[in-house]
Amino acid sequence: MMDLVQETPDDWWEVEALYDLCFAPGREALSSYRLRDGVPAVPELCLLSRDADGILGGAIRCWPVRIGPARAVLLGPVAVHPTRQGEGLGAYLIGRALDVARDMGWRRVMLVGDAPYYSRFGFQKLKDVKMPPPTNPDRVLGVALYPDAWKGIKGNVRKAKD
Repeated sequence: MMDLVQETPDDWWEVEALYDLCFAPGREALSSYRLRDGVPAVPELCLLSRDADGILGGAIRCWPVRIGPARAVLLGPVAVHPTRQGEGLGAYLIGRALDVARDMGWRRVMLVGDAPYYSRFGFQKLKDVKMPPPTNPDRVLGVALYPDAWKGIKGNVRKAKD
């Protein structure tokens, strides 16, 4: 298994190139990117994996968001280089990011993604949480890092100001 390390500013362009390789053109037009604009990522939750030769195999980034007065982590994007897919690296990145978020005291994590894939990490549809359009509401998922962390949380997801 590859080691995970915290992303540094020197890694930024290489991680961006990985995201460009793994995602469709126009990925930055998605509503989740509007929530990230001008907001610093949570550095401890921006992880990457390099092999013994220093080659980037995968990366994950996370940002703070707000739903009403509640704070949450917006997980993603997560990407694994095509030559490393099928090795469990994506699951490893997600699992580690969730563990670190919990250790940091974050109570809840959300994302926009495929429920069949993310349900294995405990993510479920957030019926009362609304992402900015044009997000498909069936893809808005969340996981509680502590019991009842999503209880009573509802409303529009917006940029974190702090």
